[in-house]
Amino acid sequence: MAATAFDLTGRVALVTGAGGGLRAASAMALAGSGATVLLAGRSPAPLEALAARLPGAVALPLDITDEAACEAAFARIADRFGGLDILVNNAGARDRRPLDQLDTAAARRLLETNLVAPFHLSRAAARQMAGKGRGRIINVTSIAGPISRAGDAAYTMSKGGLEALTRALAAELGGQGITVNAVAPGFFATDANAAMVADAGIADWLARRTSLGRWGRPEEIGGAVVFLASDAASYVTGHVLFVDGGYIAHF
Repeated sequence: MAATAFDLTGRVALVTGAGGGLRAASAMALAGSGATVLLAGRSPAPLEALAARLPGAVALPLDITDEAACEAAFARIADRFGGLDILVNNAGARDRRPLDQLDTAAARRLLETNLVAPFHLSRAAARQMAGKGRGRIINVTSIAGPISRAGDAAYTMSKGGLEALTRALAAELGGQGITVNAVAPGFFATDANAAMVADAGIADWLARRTSLGRWGRPEEIGGAVVFLASDAASYVTGHVLFVDGGYIAHF
């Protein structure tokens, strides 16, 4: 397949939670493939700093749990850019606590960010994409979608739900030319994981637990996102692409 199948020139992409880590890496990869990237997040400073590094990128301060604010943002996107081509539901929250310490209100807050917000963002994006006859929705889930660990119930149920939402939207939106897929990261050496990365015991465990025997590098998530956003993935929908160094496959 020609390299032009991965060219995103002329496409407009919205990446949520784009302030840092894997989220910023996804935005950088899309911009590097020619997309105009809209960087959404709650804190303006990191968005503006990243936008300054990416040609054509635009910082879009936004609380994705505020549905009215999201609708207003999509109206601005339609007015300025003629509509959205790619949505990457990348923003996420985590609350690691044992079940008897996790109150219902905290679980609801996490679900609002990790599952409800991607639902209403995808719905708003699909309206614009349907008018173009094509679109790409990419949900960033986790290896915690199909597998679980103790003390992480809220996050696991949210990511499992997002994986299910990916399949449901793929089934519903395919007839409008919109594909819906997910990327499920494993263990990545991001700034947020710095303490874990510095732990020799965890490095030894990953060497034994993953097929590739190491932490993922943030830039290694970008290829998966670009692929699913591109014409190279035109017949891929309802799929979860694990980017985990073989964690799921290895025991």
